[in-house]
Amino acid sequence: MPNLIQKYNVQGPRYTSYPTVPYWDINSFSGKAWKQTLIKSFNESNKKDGISLYLHLPFCESMCTFCGCHKRITKRHEVEIPYIESVLKEWKLYCALFPEKPIIKELHLGGGTPTFFSAHHLELLLKGIFNHAEIASDREFSFEGHPNNTTREHLQTLYDLGFRRVSFGVQDYSEKVQKAIHRVQPFENVKKVTQWSREIGYTSIGHDLIFGLPHQQMEDIRETISKTRELMPDRLAFYSYAHVPWLKGSGQRGFKDKDLPTAEEKRQQYELGKKLLTEAGYFEIGMDHFALKRESLYKSFENQKLHRNFMGYTSSRTQLMIGLGASSISDSWYSFAQNVKNIEEYQHLVENDIIPIYRGHILSEEDLVIRRHILNLMCRMKTSWEDQSLKFNELDLVLDHLKEMEIDGLIDTKDNQLSVTEAGRPFVRNVCMAFDLLLHRKAPNKRVFSMTI
Repeated sequence: MPNLIQKYNVQGPRYTSYPTVPYWDINSFSGKAWKQTLIKSFNESNKKDGISLYLHLPFCESMCTFCGCHKRITKRHEVEIPYIESVLKEWKLYCALFPEKPIIKELHLGGGTPTFFSAHHLELLLKGIFNHAEIASDREFSFEGHPNNTTREHLQTLYDLGFRRVSFGVQDYSEKVQKAIHRVQPFENVKKVTQWSREIGYTSIGHDLIFGLPHQQMEDIRETISKTRELMPDRLAFYSYAHVPWLKGSGQRGFKDKDLPTAEEKRQQYELGKKLLTEAGYFEIGMDHFALKRESLYKSFENQKLHRNFMGYTSSRTQLMIGLGASSISDSWYSFAQNVKNIEEYQHLVENDIIPIYRGHILSEEDLVIRRHILNLMCRMKTSWEDQSLKFNELDLVLDHLKEMEIDGLIDTKDNQLSVTEAGRPFVRNVCMAFDLLLHRKAPNKRVFSMTI
């Protein structure tokens, strides 16, 4: 395994989209074309599947140095209401484009720190969203909570509004690691919000863990998962820390590169974590995720209905996802569009009745085919070109790129299909990269992706 890590540890996308953002054709993108694909997708899917909403709430009271998300650090909570008003105005601009009321199947509050907002203000935001929509009977509403500032009122208010899934950012329980990443939160805080969630009735409680953090040792992984087993969340994200300090706006400068585990040490941390989680009864789902058998993510994986988009893995697929708020990304299946990142610019555009997108990509026929293959690999660990519609001109070239991985026992190819082996799971991003035609045609000339291991 160490030789394979050395061999395949390269910069690569996490494939929450295809094409990946650095390969969007922003020059041929237009707001008019985006709206056309948006309406097309809405008409095709709203009554059948509903739509997904992602609400980006960018405020945090302090900077976590492991975070690469778009955020605004402030302790001024008077920013809440003006921002909520802008998000609701943006939602109305979208609703005005649709021929009928949208049916919301999925809704996720991300950030930033959604629980930066008071429970009352979150209620105002969500009721404002719901006033212009219908809610699917099989809705899946979720939010990200900070263990240090999530109150029982937050949990009860959101539960009463239909939320049944919550994920808490834990990262690691080592005090040394927590200080390095500027995210100090005692185990007692995580235990408290987890127990509150269960008492209130949440059916899916998730914890986010990260390996590869500064100063993190194997014993820290063991201790963190031992504490996690005390609480037994329904699902877990066990992420590889993506060190991307060169990205504008990243806060990843609170420690030195030498403080980080090596690629081989990271892989050992992952293997230990996976072993301990498996022993505890968790099943590995796709990439980075684990779930108990009772959890919807596991059931979706078993039924081959797992989906992946800019929100990560989801239990069900909606064709249309609208991102509201500064920096949010929307996905109509046929195109992507991203909002401006600056909060003041976002609010100014919305106030002037302008949907605040600033870049995007209209998918070509080739893009749509490759997207399906990469989704198959990320969600099912296999793909096939038995169906004529999934064949493409450069398929033989892709398979040539993968021969080395097959020799190394990471994939199997036969009868017009490809499967990722158990040994190949940690390298699924590398398998997807072989299908990434845009990456082949133009390798990046600067650092834009994290390392795959």
